[in-house]
Amino acid sequence: MRKGPVMILLPCPWCGPREATEFAHVGEVSTRPDPGSATPAQWRGYLYLRANPCGWTTESWYHRMGCRRFITVQRHTETNEVRQARASQARVPAGEPAP
Repeated sequence: MRKGPVMILLPCPWCGPREATEFAHVGEVSTRPDPGSATPAQWRGYLYLRANPCGWTTESWYHRMGCRRFITVQRHTETNEVRQARASQARVPAGEPAP
């Protein structure tokens, strides 16, 4: 790791604490609508609209320069304090590029 101030330090469950520059920010965790019954408005909301709160939020991150796994992080958006990080159930589908 480089010396100097670290903006965000994320605790990877597999690799230990790492700088956020090693990760790709995937975004807020949200529930995917049912493809069989979702309206176009529900899909737009899922794909493009985010709460973007000032405070605690749950986000998904991809460790692109480490174990290449997804983690779920509870982070304070104003202070960048990390309260919790855990393994995520998300996976990159076969044949798809990683984020």
